[in-house]
This record gives sequence, structure tokens and C-alpha cells, in this order.
Amino acid sequence: MTQAPHGARFGHVNVIATDWRRLADFYERVFGCQLVPPERDYGGSDLERGTAVPRATLRGVHMRLPGHGDTGPTLEIYTYGENVAGGEPAANRIGWGHIAFVVDDVSAARETVRENGGADVGEIVTLQTADGRRVTWCYVSDPEGNLVELQSWSNPS
Repeated sequence: MTQAPHGARFGHVNVIATDWRRLADFYERVFGCQLVPPERDYGGSDLERGTAVPRATLRGVHMRLPGHGDTGPTLEIYTYGENVAGGEPAANRIGWGHIAFVVDDVSAARETVRENGGADVGEIVTLQTADGRRVTWCYVSDPEGNLVELQSWSNPS
């Protein structure tokens, strides 16, 4: 294994929510993400300087992503005291696009997303990858419109 520059390793990904509690509840119920205490409640000059957001305050949590054990990466879900509206999510928009979860059954997971306030974005499709495996996948959105990819992999035939 190659040593990453500066000892880099993945830590977390962040999503800014209009209602961090509702979004955290969604990721816990639908994907089994687990709360990593404590809840965060930040403000003050250090946060303002670090974020370059005047009078910044934020609240939220880290959610441990499933499948990587007690020290695995987290999804950080925060709500700022004053959020700035974002554009419409689109799979081809420049910037971070989506978070992906490997699931046993894409269709069943898609239904669970819908039952918990999410929505369909695209159709379920299956394709063969360059390494001979097949992947069944689709895009859905969480209750706040953030894109989520659901995928299920099969072994090479």
C-alpha cells in the first residue's frame, strides 16, 4: 500500500441541512448510520475565521457510515444559524455530486428511501463494468434533495 502524502486518510463528508435532526434521522433509519456523540453546537470567532462566514453558528452531528466499524468515516450533518440556498441537485452539476451506499437490493432500498421522505431521481439500471462485474444502481434523493446513489454488485460471470 502506498503512503498518502502528508499521512492523508479519509475522515468525513459534510452536508448542510435545513433541518439537521430530520436528515440525521433519515440516514439512521434508511441506511443504518449511527450517531457519534456528542451533538455539536459551535459559534464564535474561531468558527467565523475558519469558515469565512460572518457570525457563523452551527449545530449538528456526525453519523458513522455503515460497514466500516467503530472507527470508520462519518457523515457530518450540520445546520448553520443562517444557511445560504443552494442550487437544484443534478447528477451533472460541477462539484460534489452524491453519496453512494452499497445495498443488497436496490429496488427495496429505493422504496425505503421513498417511504422515509426521499424521492426517485432516475431509473434503476444494470450494466456490466470493465472488470466483468455487473452493477445495479439508481439515484434517489434524501428528504432535502441531496443525491444518493444506491448500488448492488455481482461477481464476474
